[in-house]
Amino acid sequence: VAVISDLNGSYGSTHYETSVDAAIDRILAVRPDLVISTGDMVAGQRRPHLTRPEVERMWEVFHEHVSERLAGAGIPLAVTPGNHDGSAYDSFRLERTIYAEQWAGRRPNVQFLDESGYPFRYAFVAGDVLFIALDATTVGHLPAEQMDWVRAVLERHGRAYRRRVVFSHLPLWPFAHGREREDIGDPALQALLEEANVDLYLSGHHHAFYPGSKGGVAMVSQSCLGAGPRRLLGATQRSPKGFTLVDFAQNPLRIGAYRAPDFETPIDWNALPQRVRSTSAELLRADLAGTAIAIRRRDAAAEPPAGRQ
Repeated sequence: VAVISDLNGSYGSTHYETSVDAAIDRILAVRPDLVISTGDMVAGQRRPHLTRPEVERMWEVFHEHVSERLAGAGIPLAVTPGNHDGSAYDSFRLERTIYAEQWAGRRPNVQFLDESGYPFRYAFVAGDVLFIALDATTVGHLPAEQMDWVRAVLERHGRAYRRRVVFSHLPLWPFAHGREREDIGDPALQALLEEANVDLYLSGHHHAFYPGSKGGVAMVSQSCLGAGPRRLLGATQRSPKGFTLVDFAQNPLRIGAYRAPDFETPIDWNALPQRVRSTSAELLRADLAGTAIAIRRRDAAAEPPAGRQ
């Protein structure tokens, strides 16, 4: 599974940086079974507000660069909204409406378990992995109704699959400088993930790659592919642009991130902080945490996994 995130440029932009096209080129060469986007695919949330034609034009360009290329290769794309493309804040209701319209006819070819909230929150299966997409575009705890839904999905389906993955735009805990307060920050959600033996939580928004772990749950923050790479908490340099690959067929599962400009070179985990600390949480680097996570050391252009041969 390839994971992409935060592809947008400046507010209202219909321009995508060369890193976006180069990353999709490499993903097409790798041919994963699935691509996940953890949000911010277009550059909304501008004030004064963008008009409907302006927002629709941004989506048209995004689909040209990303969605249509993946669809042409037969690779499903599962998305979750970000604050720049599907914000739940009331003043951006139009952008959220257009987000729903854009994805209504672009459902990924996966086995849905609950699609009632698609494309905001939904659950599906790929292979023997359960995936749960959360609607997390606003700072703070998930609404009680969404927490109840997540709990119900995990109770109903979690034990039936070998792996359990949750993904959203905002992370559960902070990763990056300047975004220390831009998270979900809910110990109850952390406890639920632990109780349900969730293996992996994927998030965007913080524009920095980090494979962390807390309470036995691997929490992977994605690099951005668009504008604005950030520094991890405890780091001195900005995270490189990149995308993540997860090999679920391996035991332990293997995670690697591949950096611009060619996306063939893996990000060196040893160059990352051993811990990411904030006032709300401490995340230990996953390879040091004793979890069932290993570093994916293969080149991103290596042979495709068995499922795609």
